[in-house]
Amino acid sequence: MSVLDSKIPKGPLADKWTNYKNSINLVNPANKRNIDIIVVGTGLAGGSAAATLAELGYNVKTFCYQDSPRRAHSIAAQGGINASKNYQGDGDSDYRLFYDTVKGGDYRAREGNVYRLAEVSGNIIDQCVAQGVPFARDYGGQLDNRSFGGVLVSRTFYAKGQTGQQLLLGAYSAMNRQINRGKIESYTRHEMLDVVIVDGKARGIIARDLVSGKIERHSAHAVVVASGGYGNVFYLSTNAMGSNATAAWKVHKKGAFFANPCFTQIHPTCIPVSGDHQSKLTLMSESLRNDGRIWVPKKLEDAKAIREGRLKPTELAEEDRDYYLERRYPAFGNLVPRDVASRAAKERCDAGFGVNKTGEAVYLDFGSAFMRYGKEAVATQKIENATDAQIKALGQKVVEAKYGNLFQMYEKIVDENPYETPMKIYPAVHYTMGGLWVDYDLQTTIPGLYAAGEANFSDHGANRLGASALMQGLADGYFVLPYTMGDYLAADIRTGAIPTDSPEFEEAENKVRGQLEKLMNTNGTKSVDHFHKRLGKIMWNKVGMSRNATHLKEAIEEIRQLREEFWKDVRIPGEMNGMNTELEKAGRVADFLELGELFAKDALHREESCGGHFREEYQTEEGEALRDDENFMYVAAWEYNGDPGTEVLHKEDLVYENIEVKTRSYK
Repeated sequence: MSVLDSKIPKGPLADKWTNYKNSINLVNPANKRNIDIIVVGTGLAGGSAAATLAELGYNVKTFCYQDSPRRAHSIAAQGGINASKNYQGDGDSDYRLFYDTVKGGDYRAREGNVYRLAEVSGNIIDQCVAQGVPFARDYGGQLDNRSFGGVLVSRTFYAKGQTGQQLLLGAYSAMNRQINRGKIESYTRHEMLDVVIVDGKARGIIARDLVSGKIERHSAHAVVVASGGYGNVFYLSTNAMGSNATAAWKVHKKGAFFANPCFTQIHPTCIPVSGDHQSKLTLMSESLRNDGRIWVPKKLEDAKAIREGRLKPTELAEEDRDYYLERRYPAFGNLVPRDVASRAAKERCDAGFGVNKTGEAVYLDFGSAFMRYGKEAVATQKIENATDAQIKALGQKVVEAKYGNLFQMYEKIVDENPYETPMKIYPAVHYTMGGLWVDYDLQTTIPGLYAAGEANFSDHGANRLGASALMQGLADGYFVLPYTMGDYLAADIRTGAIPTDSPEFEEAENKVRGQLEKLMNTNGTKSVDHFHKRLGKIMWNKVGMSRNATHLKEAIEEIRQLREEFWKDVRIPGEMNGMNTELEKAGRVADFLELGELFAKDALHREESCGGHFREEYQTEEGEALRDDENFMYVAAWEYNGDPGTEVLHKEDLVYENIEVKTRSYK
């Protein structure tokens, strides 16, 4: 086991990034024209990186498995993006955003990276406004803000309930400009299946054209992996069905360390599971917790009556409702961080207070918001003797203006009107804080291979605060990689084009072809989805919201057995040399079957509870996460050596010089 060097610059925290930029090597514009960069993934992180690097003059190739970069899963982000501009005048600052992010991550994040994230956050908003992103504005025309969980200020910029879509369109338009200039070659419906290492450096990738089935070689002087997270290892998650970990897992098997895989976020505000027929879950934005109050019945008999359809939630008196987050966490109330809210919902449902047929749902109720906003509208419109019905109707119009598309989406899926009946929500797998280990430059343990956005681990610790994913992805792409990659690429200005006929490319292509042929030739009896669903049930039941040593050991063994069965009994119809979506899925599930074992192994080794990682053996009397700072204040980075079960642990010690590490409390 080794101790990893994160290469954090020396000096005061607020000066690290500035001093770094002042001392790095640069590539002049004429030389940038001779350097090639590959970007895998075209969501917010990959799209912004590709657009900015091409704008600087580099030759960029982008790869995505979708038919358009516009279909990246970043589009599904709803609630907003954080930035410390302090437009509300409520005490926000770069330091406050930095502090909230580190505290929210349960003191398992890296100080230098997180402060840089806060420092550039304001620039992101300026960039996106210049691109035409239609952020919401207040009555005076200023950009509006709202609150998200884990903070006491309003710093979240938003575009109704479709912020991710609008931000992605901004990055996509910037990409298109560079495609039109010939500086970006866009490869859609292509999937990266391996990275090519030449003389110890990442020098290209092997990709498969998902339409023709052709296996292709692509070379570059550096490679960026921005392919998102691995939440679909659980099968049911809020991720798009196609979201996968193949790019990250392939580079891991080539030598890039994988950090903190057990740090996975369970989002508290999702539409509950309705049956075995589902292939994914739907997220309801955390922004709804600004105005929605979460509750369950106080009495078990009332909860049972609601489940059986004998009682409607609107018929339950206020004094018979348990607003459990407000009761347990009065300072933050419904805006506690996601891990806290998720565990609290599970605890209430496990105790028998769940409100849907499965017993796994709580209410998100906007009744109070309707009346509050309605009374404001009555006052401003000078309406005299308004009835409660009038007040409620006026309040509903205000809520509709803020969240209308989310309410509409909920009604289409659930077939209930959330303006009349409280929403039902339950936690679901959402975001992964773990990912490829990177240093301050966002470079992995393979020189020339970078990871950005959700594909890396660097900024969120053990729990991501809401609205920080968009911030990190765009910070990495627009404002970090263009500097750090230039410092690395300055040594390549005389290298020339990287040939693709080298033995390294030949070996990598043959390896990819061999695995595809092995999958096609298995000729088993069960579908890919059969194995994926079984993996998901193991992960959710034994490596999900709460974990213990017994279940984790069982999960490791069960996943290993399932992987062996997969390679003996999976059946893939169709042909290899052509469009074959089952073959695509099979390769991704094969990777999940390895990643799942490492995930459980990491959770077993971390004998503490922190953020999204909750070990039942390590909790306070009140059921809160109990950290072990003395023994586990480090990043766990795993090195592949041929088998997920025997991966080697490396540590990066976390040092806090600018924040007092203390018990995380939201009471």
